[in-house]
Amino acid sequence: MSTKLRRLLVAVLLIPLLGLGAATPALAQPDPGAAAGAAGSVADDPSADIKDRLAAIPGMTVTEEKPTDAEHRYFLLTYTQPIDHFRPWLGTFQQRLSVLHRGYDRPTVFYTNGYTLRTTPSRTEPARLTDGNQVSIEYRYFTPSRPEPADWTKAGIRQAATDSHRIITALKRIYQREWLSTGASKGGMSSTYHRRFFPDDVNGTIAYVAPNDVDNREDSAYTEFFQNVGTPECRAALSAAQRELLVRRDRLEARYVADNAAAGSTFTTTGSADRAYEAGVLDTVWAFWQYSTEADCANVPAAATATDDQLYAWFDAQVGITGNSDQSLETYTPYYYQAGTELGSPTFAVPHLKGVQHYDFKELYSPRTYVPKNIPMRFDPSAMRDIDRWVRHSSERIIFIYGQNDPWGAEPFRLGWGSEDSYVYTVPGGNHGSNIGKLPAAESTEATAKVLEWAGLADAAGARSLAQSHRIPPFGPLDEEGLKVERDRP
Repeated sequence: MSTKLRRLLVAVLLIPLLGLGAATPALAQPDPGAAAGAAGSVADDPSADIKDRLAAIPGMTVTEEKPTDAEHRYFLLTYTQPIDHFRPWLGTFQQRLSVLHRGYDRPTVFYTNGYTLRTTPSRTEPARLTDGNQVSIEYRYFTPSRPEPADWTKAGIRQAATDSHRIITALKRIYQREWLSTGASKGGMSSTYHRRFFPDDVNGTIAYVAPNDVDNREDSAYTEFFQNVGTPECRAALSAAQRELLVRRDRLEARYVADNAAAGSTFTTTGSADRAYEAGVLDTVWAFWQYSTEADCANVPAAATATDDQLYAWFDAQVGITGNSDQSLETYTPYYYQAGTELGSPTFAVPHLKGVQHYDFKELYSPRTYVPKNIPMRFDPSAMRDIDRWVRHSSERIIFIYGQNDPWGAEPFRLGWGSEDSYVYTVPGGNHGSNIGKLPAAESTEATAKVLEWAGLADAAGARSLAQSHRIPPFGPLDEEGLKVERDRP
């Protein structure tokens, strides 16, 4: 689970007092958009420089402006957030965010990546399609957006959704056109959760490759996925290579231990190098389908004839030799905590590994393995049921994009009676990098038109005409960087 879960992007504890299934209560702190005074006059002045306007928002600090292309300005900022939005007297922390400014007359895309903030300017697909501004936030409790000391019970989805709400409310003083939200993997999940609690903050949401583990006890969909994805020949080759990594454990694990020692890696969190190695082996097939395509099956080493070097190199390429070390896992503690307390985590059958495993699959392949033991965890099964119920019966203006061959799509969000103007698309043969541009032409046009319509750039008919004629901003350097971010996300 380790590398795979970190890639969820793939990607929490519900405090009972917050009443997840109830109506959202009024927040205890003042509305950040309502502050007035001398500072507010600058923030509200469209003739003022964008940097000055951002800095004038109460609680907002501009920490750096970085160079970008001629049409944008890019800022790194922090915003003061309550540790607990419902008990603001418990203190505050600084949450990192970035603003890619295009113009006051453009729509704004709010990007929740679900993990650590990337600090290189880039555009998401919705920002490119709309030629809009983009606001990106770091998910709470990913460093440095973490209170010290950290009370992990405040790391849940309700608190994070309220982080987004406060930032959007504050920045609407500057960006007063339509807002969209987006995110991929855990970020797509986060954008959906935000809409559940604050459905009117944005005009629409584009959620990419977002898993929906409604019942954490029922994971047969993942087993079924691995029994049917790709060709029988590819599945057999992957299973054989995975098993061979454990058959040759005596030799390959010795190399694994030596390489981690050379890197200064330790294994206190997982318990031992042996446990870390086996967990990494369990990740290999999942990681393959998440980021590769069926054409890459030709590169899977043949178990019967591969050398140790070939198998070890393939293992490293799929999951990373140091991926389960304390040093690597520390970065993703907030994700594993969320997976083990609210989000849920997948399991699946591995009958081909019988006889070569040292540990119980479900025990090893669980979030608890990857969170330091001094952090208590208790799973709340009601959290995802509430989200799923809202998506099926109350959601509006959401697009979900999945990849046919992406294991995270085995348990997707589904629409039902009551959901309005919402859509689910699947990229044929797609992996965890699936997006609107990779859909079949007719579906890509349809989805693009919805994005343009929700962004207020045209009515329904006009948006479809724009999408059909491809009269949208051209692909540029910022989008190349955006694709790199999507490929490299955890």
